[in-house]
Amino acid sequence: MPRLFYLHIFYIFLFLIFLFCCLCLPVGGQDSILEPLCFPEQLSASGTPASSDDGCMVSCILCSHLAPLTDKDGLLKHLVLDHKLVIADIKLIADFPKYMLYWKKRFAEQPITDFCSVIKTNSEGPAELQENYFLLCDVLPEDRILREQLQQKRLEEVLDQQQKERDDTDFKRTCLFCNEEFNKNRSLLLNHMAKDHSFSIGLPDNIVYCTEFLNTLERKLDNMQCLYCEKTFRDKTTLKDHMRKKQHRRINANNHDYDRFYVINYLELGKTWEEVQSEDDRELDWSDWQAHPVCAVCLFCEQQEETMEKIYTHMQKAHGFDLHKLKTDLNLKFYQQVKLVNYIRRELHQCRCYSCQEKFKARADVVQHILESGHLMQIPEVSQWDQPQYYFPTYENDALLTALSDSESESEGTDCSSNVPVFPEDIANLKAIKQNSVLNKLLKDRGDSS
Repeated sequence: MPRLFYLHIFYIFLFLIFLFCCLCLPVGGQDSILEPLCFPEQLSASGTPASSDDGCMVSCILCSHLAPLTDKDGLLKHLVLDHKLVIADIKLIADFPKYMLYWKKRFAEQPITDFCSVIKTNSEGPAELQENYFLLCDVLPEDRILREQLQQKRLEEVLDQQQKERDDTDFKRTCLFCNEEFNKNRSLLLNHMAKDHSFSIGLPDNIVYCTEFLNTLERKLDNMQCLYCEKTFRDKTTLKDHMRKKQHRRINANNHDYDRFYVINYLELGKTWEEVQSEDDRELDWSDWQAHPVCAVCLFCEQQEETMEKIYTHMQKAHGFDLHKLKTDLNLKFYQQVKLVNYIRRELHQCRCYSCQEKFKARADVVQHILESGHLMQIPEVSQWDQPQYYFPTYENDALLTALSDSESESEGTDCSSNVPVFPEDIANLKAIKQNSVLNKLLKDRGDSS
């Protein structure tokens, strides 16, 4: 029972992160950061696998608003802004249209509070500024069962499709790389491309929607596009030479448009084939493990250093910014340092001086302004940057945050845990959750045991 309680609190924590993105930033769009930022060296390809029913329309759970499945983000934004409703773990929903249709029917039968956790924002502020938000997640048993059923149904459909393709005797296709034609069995073509052209997309029994897969690859080749690096060339001869010389006779594993063509991706939602394969029960040998150096990025330029002392020295010598001095002069505790770094990162990302708030057209302009005006070490009032929204990194792979240290008084053993909030201040208290949440019995049992 306590495990479910903590899982529920974790969902609330994720929900509040989303609210900070939507509510705590300026309205108007141009200053808002509505998705995680990432420094260039660790950008990863991501995205939702393509679907054959992308053209269908999806209805809002609570009103008649319709949106195409391809604009799922727009529909989710509508739910948050118009209905104050957040759905957790969207990527773990196998059939989003059917999921929405199910809850549309259920919300028409019973109040939303029977299914969703209620969170009051700005709970300590004036009543007119308080709002109730609703969180729908698989902590609710009915939601979890629905997700599992949709996942099982999707897996059965994929396996049925794969069996049809295995039994299909009408298969007819010309090789992507030569004029040889293959009939009746798709495995003959796939094995031919692997053996004669050194181009393998995997074992035939691991592939589904094979014809669509081959059509996708053929379109790329017809557009003079390399299947691995996805660069475009002027003619087929140049493309062929490139793929041969660069050993690019394979598909790009980071292109998630291919995920839907591999059965393994339907076995466990939210995980790619690489992640599923990595979950091996064999005991791992860590004897030759080596840590990769952590590269921290300068606050004002793109300079990277493998050690924190080097990046501190660079910022001091190249820009005149001394983070250690600020920490001492302002007596910054650990979490205040985190907030300050995230505040400076965000202001510079939005091309705004963190000291005087003047806005510029480009990042280079604002950095030049800060240097010329002497604003480098002029930090604004604490109330401006010591805000809960700056607990969250502006860049999710910001290694500079990992190097921040406690002040001397904290290092000597001073207990500052009372000053470190676990959740933002707007989280609803347990009494409110007991009254409104579907987990009221769970919370009551926990309260009685404590």
